[in-house]
Amino acid sequence: MSRPPSLALPACARAHRLRTSRGDFAVHEAVPPAGTPPRGQVLLVPGFTGSKEDFIALLEPLAQRGFRVLAVDGRGQNESAGPGDESAYAQEELAQDVLAQTAAAFGDGEPVHLLGHSLGGLITRAALIKDPSPFASFTIMSSGPGAIAQEQQHRTKMLITALADPKFDMEWIWRAMRALDPPEAPEASTPREIAEFLHRRWLNTVPEQLVATGRQLIAEPDRVAELAALPLPKHVLSGAVDYAWPVALMDDMAVRLGARRTVIEGAEHSPAAERPAPTARALADFWEEAGRDEAPEGSASR
Repeated sequence: MSRPPSLALPACARAHRLRTSRGDFAVHEAVPPAGTPPRGQVLLVPGFTGSKEDFIALLEPLAQRGFRVLAVDGRGQNESAGPGDESAYAQEELAQDVLAQTAAAFGDGEPVHLLGHSLGGLITRAALIKDPSPFASFTIMSSGPGAIAQEQQHRTKMLITALADPKFDMEWIWRAMRALDPPEAPEASTPREIAEFLHRRWLNTVPEQLVATGRQLIAEPDRVAELAALPLPKHVLSGAVDYAWPVALMDDMAVRLGARRTVIEGAEHSPAAERPAPTARALADFWEEAGRDEAPEGSASR
């Protein structure tokens, strides 16, 4: 579970609702300061149990580098509504949402730099494979080639079982999860404001969304070859340690993709929240290079 270091939006950002052909989504949007040369557009898609707040610490440094940034709550996540029907959260449906968000937010024809974190990496990959045309590059953050590690599959199956049992509501499950946390877990030192947000976000998330996407994490096939066939720049970024997908597996995936590989020292599964400054630098450097590569010969890069 990603824990944002702060909930305060920077002056360059605002919270609003994005109206799309597939419904409204809660978003945070940041724009470059006046006078900053525009470098491109970015869509950030969060992971399992996550939300747009996981990217708050990236908004200002990316905007200062000239990027217009949109971080989104997916269908049934946090402040984006969703139905109590598991079929609404099939990967195909969530991928279509990403394409609709891209069209609604960035419909001016300029290609978009797409980033998916964890589960969001699998969803954005599916969207990209379905239609790569709106995108300038793809960054996979802390996500792997297929299903999550065996230990995490076991934990996720336990969660799915609890969520599907009518005896247990979301509050009961939250308390049970917290009771299982070891004393040295990050939750023990989480500031009260952040802890209250994490609790609120959990209660806001639609249980059927967690069940459906949890099953995707357990059963996701390896689609690296399909992704590698797409002719756009790719970037695999992770922390130095990861509990969901082994770092060595992400190293291998980057080789198979011919992708840039970045490891953020001092970070684990959530580099955007745990080490935002070096994460933002690595992302902006990659997107600037990708923008130069796609610019027509003799033109200025975005």
